[in-house]
Amino acid sequence: MTDMSMRNDPGADLESLVRALQDSLTDGMVERLASTAGNTLEVVDRLNDEDTREAVLYIINRLTELHRLGALETLFQMVTLVHGVREAMTDGMVERLFAFMEHTVNNLANENVSILANHAGKAMSEAAKASSARPPSGGLMSTISLLSKPESQQALHFLLDFAGKMQAYQHEKTE
Repeated sequence: MTDMSMRNDPGADLESLVRALQDSLTDGMVERLASTAGNTLEVVDRLNDEDTREAVLYIINRLTELHRLGALETLFQMVTLVHGVREAMTDGMVERLFAFMEHTVNNLANENVSILANHAGKAMSEAAKASSARPPSGGLMSTISLLSKPESQQALHFLLDFAGKMQAYQHEKTE
């Protein structure tokens, strides 16, 4: 067989390639290739799971959408910012943050605050309905008539007392 006929024989070319690979591969390279092939098969096997496949396709679709909107860069900037904050925080800062959160939860997450918020929501809703059902009457005499009612005067006294107490507490805090 001549050199020219060997070059045209695909089987001989493949055999030469396999021999060259066998001669050039070290044991370490073969181990890494086998490990890589095993890991690749494991990933492909995981993609056969319907839930995993749906999750991967969902992520790909969302990434495409984020890229189309130009939000992908914003996402990466946010990740970089959060990482920077995390790296910059000291143990003392984390402890103070958790102490603040604990204090806030202890003061706000109790039954009295929950009841107060519930009552305030109901009162606002009912007051909005009542005031929108009442036709407005304009003019100075209508306002004077409204101010002459005892419940109006009581509400104004409450608001003035509340504002005064809030100012006093604020003044105490700044001193």
